[in-house]
This record gives sequence, structure tokens and C-alpha cells, in this order.
Amino acid sequence: MEIIGVSDILVFIAFVVSVITIGLYKSTGEETHSEHGAQDYFLAGRGLTWWLIGFSLIAANISTEQFVGMSGKAADWLGMAIASYEWMAAITLVVVAFLFLPTFLKSGIYTIPEFLEYRYNTFARTVMAIVTMIILVGVPTASVIYSGAKVICVFFQGKTLLGLDLGNITVGCWIIGTLAALYVFAGGLKACAWADLIQGAALILGGVVIAYFAMRALGIADPEALASTATNGVSADALKEMGALARFQALNAGDWATGKLHMVKPASDPEIPWTALVVGLWIPNFFYWGLNQYITQRTLGSKSLDDGQKGIVFAAFLKLLIPFLVVIPGILAFNLFSGDLHHQANVKNEYILKQFERGDAKLYVFTDTFAEMNSDKAQALLTHNAGILGQAVDSTVLSDAQQVYEVNSQWLAAAEKQNNTRAEGQAFKFSDKLVGYDYDAAFPTLLKNLLPVGYGILGFVLAAIFGAVVSSLASMLNSASTIATMDIYNKVKSSASQFELVTAGRVFTVLFVLIAILIAPNLDNPKFGGIFTFIQEFQGFISPGVLAIFLFGLLVHRTPRFAGTVGLLLNPVLYGTIKWGNLTGIGFLESLSTLSFLDRMAVCFFTVIAVLTVITLLKPLPKPVDLPVNEKMDISTSKSTKTFGYVVVALTLALYVIFW
Repeated sequence: MEIIGVSDILVFIAFVVSVITIGLYKSTGEETHSEHGAQDYFLAGRGLTWWLIGFSLIAANISTEQFVGMSGKAADWLGMAIASYEWMAAITLVVVAFLFLPTFLKSGIYTIPEFLEYRYNTFARTVMAIVTMIILVGVPTASVIYSGAKVICVFFQGKTLLGLDLGNITVGCWIIGTLAALYVFAGGLKACAWADLIQGAALILGGVVIAYFAMRALGIADPEALASTATNGVSADALKEMGALARFQALNAGDWATGKLHMVKPASDPEIPWTALVVGLWIPNFFYWGLNQYITQRTLGSKSLDDGQKGIVFAAFLKLLIPFLVVIPGILAFNLFSGDLHHQANVKNEYILKQFERGDAKLYVFTDTFAEMNSDKAQALLTHNAGILGQAVDSTVLSDAQQVYEVNSQWLAAAEKQNNTRAEGQAFKFSDKLVGYDYDAAFPTLLKNLLPVGYGILGFVLAAIFGAVVSSLASMLNSASTIATMDIYNKVKSSASQFELVTAGRVFTVLFVLIAILIAPNLDNPKFGGIFTFIQEFQGFISPGVLAIFLFGLLVHRTPRFAGTVGLLLNPVLYGTIKWGNLTGIGFLESLSTLSFLDRMAVCFFTVIAVLTVITLLKPLPKPVDLPVNEKMDISTSKSTKTFGYVVVALTLALYVIFW
């Protein structure tokens, strides 16, 4: 079967070359040796207009991280609940525009950590700069490289290019990472912003195309095959009489625990319980959209406060569209191609099962779907684990796949706890997780199976997705290099010229992309539980503490300077203690460790808030800190911008009412 036609290749090349050419052309004339060289390279000369900012924010945010990770979670049990990351972000963006941005632009900062030095102290700035830089390179940058490579290796599985196996995740990581590094190396933020204008629009259009083909395919799909993916037992006969939209609703309806069309999940849900919607989900949202350098760098380059605010609110409006282009197609991918996702899981499981077959003395971890779809193998794995743990296997358990999974999970949890007391070298070893479906393959499977070959449509969609990957990576690399240059290098060598600063930024870009490329292939490991979960879970070590100290820094003017350091250092200790509380043997911490990562964030956030409150009451500043002022920045806000903000909030609430 032909995977891609000549016309698709031509469209792909023409689109990519055009975007890169326009981006680099618009960034020419930025003299790296001029008085404002660093400002031109890192902040686009502080001349970005609202429409550039809006599209650039979306293009930087939406990448294969969403198309692969978020659609994968939608294909799994979360369904529409994962859309809260997008719709709650719309409200978050409006708040950021009117609460955070005025102070940031007025102070004239280059980086978010820089604000901490002015408000708190140099140590707080340095700690946040180093931690942010490490996380930025090791988590989202590596994740986007991985998810972009995932599209390549699933779509082009079994194909080669210049002797390279395109089905190999490592090869895909090197292709994606290298191209992104070349782009940001040459043009800086201005090149990214202009390219984002085109790529952001193309990405939304590409999402519409995919959603259309997926819904059309659902309307003509075999009812027997569809019925096997239903969450509520709808029959094939009933599906025969339904159109595409009715089929979608019937297949994915159900109670809030099993149905995929609910925006809320039970409090026991491990990822997005309803309790997280009340508090926990707001924390990563505010951190990501208000304090995350690779996102805020666009707004720090605003021509004026009104341009920055209008651009952010425009991005908030575009966020309302994303679930229709990412989440719903993810659900459809499981309805249409669950067999393909099972096949991809078998590919991932093969290495682990070979370890089992050769008799490796480790405990084997598997999911409930693996047990259901591979009952004989799951029974053999449970029996193997029982032999290592000295457990007896009840024959009645082996007859039920769900019981096999539950008993195995209980044994593994007990074994993990025992590892705390076992001598070094005698601890139990655990396998990587065996899965029934590779949900991260949902979106690339849609591309492979639905888009027609030879009409240019496939080439356009692939180009839009590739552009999204490059755009997000370029943004992350540019931001990481900005922090490394302005918060660290420039502090160490305060006499550095503008040319030296830009050169240092480019060197850091190359270094960071190499590190991320080396990390990225490891994210294919099933133990991460999906790329989207990996990204969000890791943010918990920093985002609650950072958000807390910024809220105090912006709103509580008497908070003492040392409070910033306390908040930054306290949060990762708290989060790690809660996350691994089941290993401590302390009942209270063991119970907290069962919380979802969003609820863990909430506990950490309010604990840090409480500590900062006590510190402020005991040691208040005698007078507020005087922040620097950028006299050239117009900090007025138009009435139309405020009205637009209210409209976006109202639309978001309406969507929640409709999909609740």
C-alpha cells in the first residue's frame, strides 16, 4: 500500500520551505552586535503585535504533545475529561493577561526567573532558572521530540530513508530534534513568531480535516467492529440505524466512571478526579500559561500591554477549539482502530515478553487491558510472580482476567513496600509495564488509515503537524537558551557584549537539543503511562511552589525577600514525600500517596501558601519592594480587549454546561 504520494511530498516540502523562509526573512536585519542584539534575538525587539502573539502562543503550545499525548488519553478511559486542560486554560489565559502581564511588561524583564531577583533575591532567581532550564529541556522538549518521532515511526513503520529505519523511535528523535535546532539557531524569537502565524493557522485547519475524515469513517464503519469498543454495551443492530454523530454518542456514553463523553470523573480517578477540577488543575494551568518561560516569552516581546493582552485573549479563544480537533478524534481513533492500537502495543510489549521467556528473575507488571486480551500470558506472568514472592495462586483467580490483574497489582504494591526493608542487592526488580493498547499511537494511526494519498491533503496535514513540532521545539529551545544566557551566563560574565550573548544563546541551543534527543527515545517505555501523564506529573515538583511565590510576589507586597527561596525549596520536598509516601511505612503519607498527581499539587500549593502566609505575618517587609520600570512600554488597556476577555470566559462556561 502506498503510504504517501508524490503530490503529498511536494505539498509537504513547499509548505515547510515557505514557512521557514518567511520566518527567517522576517528576522533578518537583527544585528547581533547592535545595542539591542539580545533583545532582538530573545524577545523579537519587543515589537510583537497581538495577532502574532495569539497564533504564536497556540503554535508553541499545540504540538504532537497534544496530538499524540492528549488524543491518546482521550482514546483511553479519560475521553472528554482531558479537554479540561484546554478549556480551563482559556479562563487561565484571561486571568494571566490582566493580572500577571501588566507587572511583567512594566518591569521590562527578559525572563520569568529575572522577576524573582527583583522581588525576592538572586538565589531565588538562580534556583528557578536552573530548575526551569533542566525541566524545560528534560521534560517538554524531550517529550515533543518523542511524540513527533512517534508520528514518524508509526506512520512510516517498515520504511527507510537514506538507509535509516523510519520505524525506529531513536531515528525519528534525531530527525525532529536536528531540524528544530537548525531553525531556532538561525532566527531567534522573531523567526519563531512569524512562522507560528502560518503554522498555527495550518494546525487548526489540519485538525479540522482529520476530525472530518474520522467522523465520516465512523458513519460508514462496520457496526460489529464498532460495538466491541462501546463503553455501555450498545448493540451492532442499534448502530446500523445511526448516523456518525449518533454512533459517536452511543459508543462512548455511560456513567461518569466509564463513559468518555463526561467532563468530570469520580474522585477515585487516578488522573483527573472531579476534585482536581475544583483546585488541582488550576495550578499547572496558571504555571504553564503565566510563569512558563517558553510560553510567556512571546508576551514579554509584546509591542504594548494592550497588544500582549489582546494576543493572549485571542489565544484563549483558539484554545476553545482544540478539544474538537484533538480530543474527539482521539476517542474516534479507539472506536475505529482499536485493533491497530492493540498491534502497536504488541510491538512495545515484545521486548518485555522476551525477558520473561528467557527466565529473567523480575516481577512483571501489566495493565487490566493486557490481562483481558492476553489471558493465557497474564496467567503465566501471575504464576511466575507468585513463585518469586512465595505466594499461592488460587485456581479461581486464574479463570477471571480482571482478578488476575487485581491480584497481581496487590502483590506488586506489597513487594514495592517490602523493598524499603530488604538488603541492598536483594530488592525485587520490576519489569516495564505490559499494555493492551498503545494509546499514544491513536493520532498517527488516524493519519495512516484515514487521509487519502495523492491529493496533497496528507502532505498538508503532515506539514502542519511537522510545523507544530518544529514550532514548539524552537520555542522551548529559544526559551531555555534565553534563561541559560540571561539568568546564568550574563550573571557570571556581566561584561558580555550583545554579540557574546546571542552567540551564547546559540551554543546553548545546540547543547540543549542534544540532551533532549538523548532523553526522548526512553519515553517510549510503557512505565511512563503515556507521554501526557509524564509531562504533567513531572511539573508537580515545581509548579505549585513557583505559582505560590509569584502570587505572593505580585499581590502581597509585604512578603519578605527570603520567602521566595523557602517556597521554591519546600515544594519539591513536599511533592516527592507525598508521591512516594507509600514507601515510608507512615500511614498518613501512605494515604496521601494514593492521590492523583493533580490533588498532590493542590496539597503542596496550599501548604506552601500557608507557610508563606506565616512568614509574611511574622517578618513583613517594612515597605514594598521597588521594581524596575520600562519607561518605553505603553501599559494602557483598551475597553475592547476587556470585553473580548469577558466573552471568552462566558463561552468557556457555556461549553462546560453543554458537555458536563
